[in-house]
Amino acid sequence: MANEVLNRLDTAKTQWYHFTAVVIAGMGFFTDAYDLFCISLVTKLLGRIYYTIPGSSTPGSLPPNVAAAVNGVAFCGTLAGQLFFGWLGDKMGRKCVYGITLMLMVLSSVASGLSFSSTPSTVMGTLCFFRFWLGFGIGGDYPLSATIMSEYANKKTRGGFIAAVFAMQGFGIVTGGIVTIIASAIFNAIHRAPAYEVDPTGSLPPEADFIWRIILIFGALPAVITYYWRMKMPETARYTALVAKNAQQAAADMAKVLQVKITQEPENTEQVRPNKDYGFFSREFFQKHGWHLVGTSVCWFLLDIAFYSQNLFQKDIFTAINWIPKAKTMSAMEEVFRIARAQTIIAFLGTVPGYWFTVFLIDKIGRFYIQIGGFLAMFVFMLGLAFPYHHWTEPGNHIGFLAMYAFTFFFANFGPNSTTFVVPAEIFPARLRSTCHGISAAAGKAGAIIGSFGFLYAAQNQNPALTDHGYPPGIGVRNSLFFLAACNFFGACFTLLVPDSKGKSLEEMSGENDDEDVEIETVPSKTAISV
Repeated sequence: MANEVLNRLDTAKTQWYHFTAVVIAGMGFFTDAYDLFCISLVTKLLGRIYYTIPGSSTPGSLPPNVAAAVNGVAFCGTLAGQLFFGWLGDKMGRKCVYGITLMLMVLSSVASGLSFSSTPSTVMGTLCFFRFWLGFGIGGDYPLSATIMSEYANKKTRGGFIAAVFAMQGFGIVTGGIVTIIASAIFNAIHRAPAYEVDPTGSLPPEADFIWRIILIFGALPAVITYYWRMKMPETARYTALVAKNAQQAAADMAKVLQVKITQEPENTEQVRPNKDYGFFSREFFQKHGWHLVGTSVCWFLLDIAFYSQNLFQKDIFTAINWIPKAKTMSAMEEVFRIARAQTIIAFLGTVPGYWFTVFLIDKIGRFYIQIGGFLAMFVFMLGLAFPYHHWTEPGNHIGFLAMYAFTFFFANFGPNSTTFVVPAEIFPARLRSTCHGISAAAGKAGAIIGSFGFLYAAQNQNPALTDHGYPPGIGVRNSLFFLAACNFFGACFTLLVPDSKGKSLEEMSGENDDEDVEIETVPSKTAISV
């Protein structure tokens, strides 16, 4: 029966439940993106609130070590969560762990916004503590959401459905910008500070401390809404059949969600029992999937160095090309508004369209061509930004820079940012699928940590105003763009290690239906499947 269950999953028609699963799993990624990227919208405000020297005419900014911690600590938690929950998802089942990660995200989002204390250092320390645990919960969402969607979907549309789950990130990024725009506009209207207030005391009303807290706490809302529906989802039939080795329960669960009728008639049940239940550290695994894991991990690592550097430090790049004025020329409310508006425009123009191009084309073009094409396109556009960088910084030229910059985001998402999430959920065995996806994703977050901490140093651009605040001289935005272009080039090279799973079943890709690895055991049963 297990073979029959898997065949039915692979050939099942696209049904309403598939779209429901995308929304339920995707809202986790909506929350993930909102929580991870909204911090970049408020870091300059945090500097003004907690590090402006009383009586000074210069707005304060976060010290280098504090800025690095606030921006990067969630990625450290995410990396740990991906490894831990990825492993746990294979040991305890996907559904069992799914609710834990979501509740951890909810509680940590609220706690992050309630980081109160009497001194700036303790406020930042408390914020970093809760953002680490927020990242830990987010980390678990990566392997579990990808694995659950891959194990529910049929082989013809599987890539599109997994990519659709990940595409909810784009809406999370946009929503973060919109929430920040609305919050800053409301508080700016309440406190009518001049748009270009030089005096930081006059431009920083008491309400400013509420803005960043509201923005962070709002991230808990979508996770709360979807918690009930996540708990209603049954365990995936593939896990139940191949890992828990309970084909009858797998058939029953599939019948509930995929409109397959269960009839009772005397029949022997076939259960798939792999002769070689090899573990992760076995020779068999590394012979069959070792290079695959290297390919998925290194590609994700290189991609996230570039992708998270661009996302987290857009505000610094926009300031460097004079699209956003210097902090001392505008009020705190105006600065938050302008940063959020700029990042939202980029997300609308490049980020969101790129995600959905992948959703609609991944099962037609294939994962391999989308990934290698995206890496190479990002490489070209990064060079297009870097070589004439001084031209882009001249007054009146920022529109061209923004267009090129938006294209890098478009091809990141119509490219490796989506496919690196999809492929690890398709090519590894069911008993190790969540673990391997977690390892690949954790490699990506290691790249994000390098991107977030490294770009903070690199992008200083020998700016005296920044070094006055304790920042060491950096290599500059231009040279950092050259470095990110190199990351994309090598990402294209390592894509050659990753197989294309277009149109193939999960068992075909993982080798779980190979004759030499599988024996069919017959046990008595009265359950059969019919449609």
